[in-house]
Amino acid sequence: MIRYRQPATATSASPAIELESKPRPGAGVVKRRTVSIRKPRSDRSSLWFSANTVIRVRSSYTYLWRIYLQLFFLLSSLWVGWWFIRYVDTAVTTTTGPLPYRPMGVEAYLPIGGLMGALDWLYQSVLNPVHPAATILFLLFVGTSLLFRKAFCGWICPVGLLSEWLSRAGLLLFKRRVQFPRWLDMVLRGIKYFLLGFFLFAILKMSPAALHAFLVGPYNQAADIKMLEFFRHLSMTGAIVIAVLAAGSVVINGFWCRYMCPYGALMGLFSWFSPTKIHRDADLCTDCGKCDLSCPARLNVSTAKTINKTECIGCQDCIASCPVKGALSMKSAGLRLSPRALAFLTVGLIASGITVAQVTGHWRSEVSDEQVRYHVRHLDSEEYGHPGR
Repeated sequence: MIRYRQPATATSASPAIELESKPRPGAGVVKRRTVSIRKPRSDRSSLWFSANTVIRVRSSYTYLWRIYLQLFFLLSSLWVGWWFIRYVDTAVTTTTGPLPYRPMGVEAYLPIGGLMGALDWLYQSVLNPVHPAATILFLLFVGTSLLFRKAFCGWICPVGLLSEWLSRAGLLLFKRRVQFPRWLDMVLRGIKYFLLGFFLFAILKMSPAALHAFLVGPYNQAADIKMLEFFRHLSMTGAIVIAVLAAGSVVINGFWCRYMCPYGALMGLFSWFSPTKIHRDADLCTDCGKCDLSCPARLNVSTAKTINKTECIGCQDCIASCPVKGALSMKSAGLRLSPRALAFLTVGLIASGITVAQVTGHWRSEVSDEQVRYHVRHLDSEEYGHPGR
C-alpha cells in the first residue's frame, strides 16, 4: 500500500487535534497538547517523487525514496554481475585478444580485500593496484556511515534490501515476526562483532610486508573470479547456509544483518561518530509507540531524546510511521534531512568519490588480460588455495 503524508503546519488551514497521553509509571502527570496531524494530499500528481510518500506493509512503514535508492543499487549490482560473467566467460573461451570491459563495481563485494587494501595504503603510502576499486568503495561506504549513520546498511546494501523484503513477505504470510527475549537477542547480536573481531585480528597480526605480499599474490588477484565461481557452482553446504539465512529472514526481521553481518558491525562502529541522528521532540510526542514497532533495529525510539546506537541504520522508518509532524526528525549538524535529501547526498558522495578515483587513476585494476586468462584456467591449483589452509 502506498500512502502519502504531507507535512502540515499549525495554521488554520491545517487541522489540529488535542491529544492526551497516558503517563508512564511514576510520571504522575498527563501530557496534553495541541499538535498538527499530517493528512493525505488530494493532488497525487507528484506522489511518486514527493519526499513524504511512504510504503506500508501491515505495521511496517518506509519512505519510497529509500526503496528507490535500494532498487538503484540492486539493479546496478545485477548489471555489474551480468557484465562480469561475460568478462570471465570470455577469458575462459579465448586465448588472445582484449577482454571485454571489466566492471570495477564488482569489487564492492570484496569488503575484506577493501579493508586490507586500505591498511596497505596506510603502510605503503601507495594504493595497491590489484583491486583499487575495492579499497575506494570500502572507504566511501565508511564515509557514508560517518556522515549519515549506517546509510550503507539502510540505503545501499542489496543484501539488506533482500533481507527486508523477505521479512515483509513473512509478515504478510504469518501476520507476525519472531522476536527473541532481550537477553538472547543481545547474545546473538554479539556474533557479528565476534566475526568482525576475528577478521580484524587475522588482518592486523600480519606484518606490512606479509599483507602487501598477499594483496599482490595470485589468490587475491583472482578473488573476484573465485567469488563468482563460488556462486555459479554452489556446493550443497553453501546452498543450505543460504537457505537457512533466507528462511531466518522471513520469520526474524534482519536475521543476517542483525546477528551475523561483520560488515554491518564495522559500519555501526563508524556510525557512532556520525553527526547525523534521529531526534525526538518530547513536547510533540504522543507516546503512541508506532516508531518502536516500525524500527527494524528494534530500538526504543519513543523513550529516547536522540538515537545514537550502533544498530540504527538511518532508514527513517520511525519517522515514516510517526503521525505527528516534527515529533521525530533526522538532523545532521542541526539541519533536517528528508529521505529525498539523504538519498541524493548518499548517491552524490559515492558518485563523486568514484569520479575522483577514476580521474586520479585509482580505480582500474592493473591485472592484465593475460593474467586473468591464466587465473581462470588454474583456479583449482594449489597456488589459489585459501591462505592458511
